[in-house]
Amino acid sequence: MSPVARWLRFVDDTGGVGFGTVEEDMVAVYSGGMFDRSAPSGERLPLASVKVLPPCEPTKIICLWNNLREAAERQGWSRPPEPLYFIKPPSAVTAHLAAVIRPACYEGRILYEGELGVVIGQTCVDVAIEDVDDVVFGYTCVNDVTASDLITEDESFAQWTRAKSFDTFCPIGPVIAAGVEPDSLRVRTLVGGRGRQDYPVSDMFFSPRRLVNLISRGMTLLPGDVISCGTSTGAMPMRPDVAVEVDVEGIGVLRNALSGQS
Repeated sequence: MSPVARWLRFVDDTGGVGFGTVEEDMVAVYSGGMFDRSAPSGERLPLASVKVLPPCEPTKIICLWNNLREAAERQGWSRPPEPLYFIKPPSAVTAHLAAVIRPACYEGRILYEGELGVVIGQTCVDVAIEDVDDVVFGYTCVNDVTASDLITEDESFAQWTRAKSFDTFCPIGPVIAAGVEPDSLRVRTLVGGRGRQDYPVSDMFFSPRRLVNLISRGMTLLPGDVISCGTSTGAMPMRPDVAVEVDVEGIGVLRNALSGQS
């Protein structure tokens, strides 16, 4: 396996958008495109001098439901025969350290869900399981934020899309780690520094690679698209101004908080 590279998108002090790899406290800047013909520019910037952006610009974020054995057992759910998922729009994406904003039209609970995200690196469809590593660019952290009270508000129609798709309801980042082995990863979510979620990727019904294989059947995935692999037990309401950290060893820590402003 190739050495792990942690790819970051950023805004520099001139307002320019760039990307590169994080090396300790520096960013090695690249030219070209992150997913196509990237090359080192030779420039290096202090990490502290840049503003972190979402590490990719997905056309869609595909999010899994009921993909963790422990959560299914806790809720009394059976293993799904196929991946169960919904899609978030790109307008929901926000960056590491950005605020999650409560929409003015909603007063109910807003939940965090710490998840592993698969980032697609090339246009693909009907991907064979043995070819998945060729189309995956890397892996990132995702907080699948949910306005949970909306899901069952209407008895005739479960409103997953509405509950999941408000602006800022999909923090991603801070980096994309290329070269990690996804099946060996562990996802932790800390709230105010206290552990609330802690589960291995190996507990998933459908592994990250299998998700790419199955979800790509008849659905074209584009560079930058994200598959968020689902969460386990411990998802709870976010509290204003209390940091929620999605921590995946080998990738990094995604930190966001619900804005305390109404």
